[in-house]
Amino acid sequence: MLTELIVRDLGVVAEARLLFGAGLTVVTGETGAGKTMVVGALELLAGGKTSPALVRTGAPHASVEGRFLVGDEEVVLSRVVPADGRSRAYIDGRMAGAMALAERIEPLLEVYAQHAHQRLVSPGAQRAALDAFAGTDLGPVDAARGEIRRIDADLESIGGDEQARARELDLLRFQADEIDAARLTNPDEDAVLEADEARLAGAEDLREAAGRAHALLSDDDGAGDLVRQALAAVSRMPLLDEPAGRLADLAADLDDIAAGLRDQSESFEADPARLVEVQERRRLLADLVKKHGDDLAGVLDHRAEIAERICAVEQHEETAARLEADRAAALEALAEARAKVAAVRSGAAPRLADHVGRWFGHLALGGATLSVTVDGQGGDDVAFLLSANPGQDPVAVASAASGGELSRVMLSLNLVLGGDAPTLVFDEVDAGVGGAAGEAVGRALAELGDRHQVLVVTHLPQVAAFADHHLVVTKSSNGDQIRSEVAQVHGEERVAELARMLAGRSRSDTARTHADELLADAAARPRS
Repeated sequence: MLTELIVRDLGVVAEARLLFGAGLTVVTGETGAGKTMVVGALELLAGGKTSPALVRTGAPHASVEGRFLVGDEEVVLSRVVPADGRSRAYIDGRMAGAMALAERIEPLLEVYAQHAHQRLVSPGAQRAALDAFAGTDLGPVDAARGEIRRIDADLESIGGDEQARARELDLLRFQADEIDAARLTNPDEDAVLEADEARLAGAEDLREAAGRAHALLSDDDGAGDLVRQALAAVSRMPLLDEPAGRLADLAADLDDIAAGLRDQSESFEADPARLVEVQERRRLLADLVKKHGDDLAGVLDHRAEIAERICAVEQHEETAARLEADRAAALEALAEARAKVAAVRSGAAPRLADHVGRWFGHLALGGATLSVTVDGQGGDDVAFLLSANPGQDPVAVASAASGGELSRVMLSLNLVLGGDAPTLVFDEVDAGVGGAAGEAVGRALAELGDRHQVLVVTHLPQVAAFADHHLVVTKSSNGDQIRSEVAQVHGEERVAELARMLAGRSRSDTARTHADELLADAAARPRS
């Protein structure tokens, strides 16, 4: 629900901080004091149109900030209207567009004002309201539509005309043959070939180097011979046993190394034909990677995908026939589900109109009648039509009623439907109403306040008496500007405000007595 509203430099309001509670809150004040500021501020938060004319004279900008409690979390929405330039919107302190602001506040707030009927006016909202009243089960319709969308996507994925499929199949087979011709089985083949190429390209140099090293170790006066001579020099000296042992080990190692070098020298044979073969194979593999994947593993994966696609294209006719049959069945299921929905809506429409119409007599709409029409496939075309006076043809609710009448129609609908948003705002709901009818409006708003947080701008004391919270807007003038302020009233201050609304002045004893009676009668209202 709405817990706090801060308004700065909006219209005649320099600054106002309003705290809201649960139940019914009324805003009252003298004509021109700026009591519709609350509705205007909330319309701005709901993404309504802005104008520099909204900015208080002499101020650089107007701003509105609303704090909402959603479960255990707070949501803060803001709107800034500059005297010159474009408006700015914020959601929890972060900049946002007016559309995003409107979408965020939509589930939190419904405004019913002369120029801002946000709910139950559009065809979609009226259809949803009828479904809520009727308890319409839309599950089978949604399921059938979802199945049709899935089938259509599958048909599109195998799509293309016969010639396009033939061209695709030719391309797929060409790519498959190109990969298959390479007889690729090992994703690491190029690494193996790279090592082979290095060995073959340097075979002569490797053989020469290995032979030279073998000669230096094995020839007369080579390293091996010199080590053995050193070993012979120290082998008969007991005190030189340690270096003699090391020399013996070294001589053996040199013999092993020399033998290995000899073997390798003999194995490094130049093979130009094999080198060309390896190089050509590597070029082929590089070309495959360039066309079909990031590496050889990717090429192999792509070959598997090609095989799957070839199978799908070759089986197109069979698959298409199956999908078309599935689609026909889904369309039949959709038609059956929509027929059931249409029957439910058609049956509930007159009952909804009757339930709403029962409130009209209590809300000074005794001459008005509401009708709910259902038309179109599945009964999707739902319209709320109002005949404001006897003998008048019913027309769309939004165009048939004045601002006050439309607010009372919406109040009647909310009393029957319960409404979706936790906070409901009414302006001009009591326009053209007085006396006992005004008391009935107040009682109805209080009843709605048992289920929602309800904010009402009113000029009727009969309505204001039912409030759980009462805000009063007062104005003052310094000669140059009018300044409005808002304060919550209790006790004697509230009695005085009701007396002013009754008699035009707050000190009338008769009016104060009447105000006490209104408050007492309202307090005696049974609470749901």
